[in-house]
Amino acid sequence: MEIFEKTGKSALGSRLRLFSSMITDDAAKIYKWYGLDFAPKWFPVFFVLAQGVEKTITEIAVQIGHSQPSVSKIVREMTNAGLVKENQESSDKRRNVVALTEKGKSFSDKLTLQLADVDVAIEGIINEARNNLWEALAEWEFLLDQKSLFKRVQDQRKLRESKDVQIVSYKEEYQAAFKSLNEQWISTYFEIEEADNKALDNPKSYILDKGGKIFVALYNEQPVGVCALIKMDDPDYQYEMAKMAVSPDVQGKSIGWLLGQAVVSEAKNLGASKLYLESNTLLKPAINLYHKLGFKKVVGRSTPYARCNIQMELLLNN
Repeated sequence: MEIFEKTGKSALGSRLRLFSSMITDDAAKIYKWYGLDFAPKWFPVFFVLAQGVEKTITEIAVQIGHSQPSVSKIVREMTNAGLVKENQESSDKRRNVVALTEKGKSFSDKLTLQLADVDVAIEGIINEARNNLWEALAEWEFLLDQKSLFKRVQDQRKLRESKDVQIVSYKEEYQAAFKSLNEQWISTYFEIEEADNKALDNPKSYILDKGGKIFVALYNEQPVGVCALIKMDDPDYQYEMAKMAVSPDVQGKSIGWLLGQAVVSEAKNLGASKLYLESNTLLKPAINLYHKLGFKKVVGRSTPYARCNIQMELLLNN
């Protein structure tokens, strides 16, 4: 239709609803023409019960992909029509089930010829069309099951908004942001410790002058995220990723990911073979980010932080 040529693919849901309505209206006419007093929306439930096995509402809902309230409503309507009987005690006496009545079983026989005619008619449309809608629907259902439309739109928004994020090197003017962003997340979940104050109050002497780096994420020219690469005096690790913080006001724009990539890239440029970090499993989004960056859990190391309950490393291929 012309409206959908103007709206584009973003109106997919509206177009599918209109298409579904068109098919449903014809289905209602077909049932009536065959002399069957039957609502199209009943068909999935009826089809399941027509296999001859009694089912609970939950079992039907799972099998046809509907909600339990939706199935319950349909079953009530079909009960009123005399096609099914519900709340029947099953053979094991432990659950209530739904089954076809004798009228429903007889109705099933009458429906068989209609369904055969419908199947042939739809196959005719498939042969006339350039694209096989039935196969395409199966393919789309599979793809959306793997990754929903909602998640795909979320990812697209993150990608678009991340293009407005700049990752820059630390300047003295960002010291207040470096401190406040870290204090914000630490005080939300834990207590600020002495080791925190050393780094946050004196980033130049504690991090930069010792060979480390600090990266700042700017969004609309404002500092909204920070992350440090700290030089370590350790036989196993040369550098540590630390003090990553992103303002909750701009989360969802892949800022943590961009900061993490900048730190990893800099560690590689400095010749590091491994990168170390400490965190807490309470911070699930952060832990997920570290896993995404390639970090793996390590054990058996001491830490100056009381809040640390997980240590991780990233092997760098230079």
